[in-house]
Amino acid sequence: MPVRVQEADFDVGAELAALRQGDPRIGALASFVGLVRDVNDGSGVSEMTLEHYPGMTEKALTAIIGEASRRWAIIDALVIHRVGRLLPTDQIVLVAVTGAHRGEVFAACQFIMDYLKTRAPFWKREVTSEGARWVDAREADDQAADRWHD
Repeated sequence: MPVRVQEADFDVGAELAALRQGDPRIGALASFVGLVRDVNDGSGVSEMTLEHYPGMTEKALTAIIGEASRRWAIIDALVIHRVGRLLPTDQIVLVAVTGAHRGEVFAACQFIMDYLKTRAPFWKREVTSEGARWVDAREADDQAADRWHD
């Protein structure tokens, strides 16, 4: 179950095709692509910089996928998360999950994204018309992750 943290952009179509690899067990593939918005908290955003803790971030993402695979019958999963300087409309993250049935992969994909937002060590700095600012975690993200507690 691959995890990649990288500066380079990614090709969603190529990544999804590689994840499928013609596996006849796969009956469903769910994916999510996060993009940089040009506005956040009422301010225009001209760029964003994402930082991470190398090694620790990949370990946290791998653990999140592992938890999803324990909860749902998935075949494979992929998380690609970009770091560095990003501009509005740039891709930030790809989460993709394969399995036999849509319900399992939809739930696992959403779980991975919700936990990624709250448990993976990334730091986000935005440049707005008011200046640069570090972005705090959102209460809505915590609430989304809380619904998955056993």
